[in-house]
Amino acid sequence: MKALFLLLATAGLCCGADFRIENSTVLTSTGAYHWSQSRAALIPGNPARVMVTTQEFEKQGSHGYRDIFSLETTDGAKTWTTPKRIDSLTRKMSPLGVEMVMGDLCPQWHAATRKVLVTGKTFGFRKDAKPSEAKDDRAYERVAYAIYSPEKNEWSDLKIMAMPEKDHAGHPIIEPNAGCNQRFDLPSGEVLLPVRYRTDPKLRTYTTIVARCTFDGETLTYHEHGSELTTAVPRGLYEPSVIGFKGRYFLTMRAEKTGYVARGTDGINYEPVVEWKFDDGKPVGTYCTQQHWIAHRDGLYLIYTRKGANNDHVFRHRAPIFIARVDPDKLHVIRATEQILMPETGVDLGGGYAPVNVSEKETWVISTEMAFPKNRQGENNRILLAKILWNQP
Repeated sequence: MKALFLLLATAGLCCGADFRIENSTVLTSTGAYHWSQSRAALIPGNPARVMVTTQEFEKQGSHGYRDIFSLETTDGAKTWTTPKRIDSLTRKMSPLGVEMVMGDLCPQWHAATRKVLVTGKTFGFRKDAKPSEAKDDRAYERVAYAIYSPEKNEWSDLKIMAMPEKDHAGHPIIEPNAGCNQRFDLPSGEVLLPVRYRTDPKLRTYTTIVARCTFDGETLTYHEHGSELTTAVPRGLYEPSVIGFKGRYFLTMRAEKTGYVARGTDGINYEPVVEWKFDDGKPVGTYCTQQHWIAHRDGLYLIYTRKGANNDHVFRHRAPIFIARVDPDKLHVIRATEQILMPETGVDLGGGYAPVNVSEKETWVISTEMAFPKNRQGENNRILLAKILWNQP
């Protein structure tokens, strides 16, 4: 009976679901590298295109990010193009004497300029003691972005968004980045971009802000930010995602021990953070990974991973990926609405994923298999798609 319930929940056929789910594979890796940090952007047109950016990743170790590729579909994910390397964004030696590459990419259509604005962070790799090795040095993290023009079919080079030297509290803004987040574009074309940074060079404790930015099609410009949110929990608050819903704004954030959420009315200033809990008062159990938002009609939804799902064998419990409805007034997850969006196969699915609204009838979530256990590190990995097919457009 439990197995039958799980099957029905995965298919979106129980609990009065607002949708059903279809799962498929976008791409399987070959050769020496895995794919990683795969996310999608909708490019409107006739036909509309869904573009996925993805990055080669060394199968062993951490943060072994290499070159960036793109692939796309114009037929609703029935077929996908062959991944194409983005030449302007390849990992290369910088004037700083370290190899640099953009990473934790988050592509999104910017309607006002009709371009894809991809935000993220920079990875800097300095040569280690062994000439053949390069080590990730977090001192080179910055708010990075790149631009794709569908009209010209051209990619920009990697760009860096300038940030203030200090925050409102007078603390230095150290190593700011916008990786693994979810931004929200206002009708004016202004961008609400979540950013995390450090304030103490001796501590890796992060503060989260939402920056109000403008984008003219070429340059992303910081203008202001509001609340500066952190906790005493090790590493603070980071990998933030923001969404606007019915005149209010909601911000979800990663932390080491649990996940947090905050609410505001202007997009940059927020009420005090609260721990993510279910409507029965128990913690959701999401920790040490990102969460993201989906808004559809009258519903606000959270996609997340958590403990307590017979998944102790999965790295940081980062699979399966769940979806559930959120009460925007009480700021909790409604447990009865929780469904499995992507089932687990023993590997991390929550280290890099994101939603994209493809139409009024469909929202897609793209993720990538990562963090293979030692006995499976030689396997190829997959970029996965979960289609959310809404019952009400």
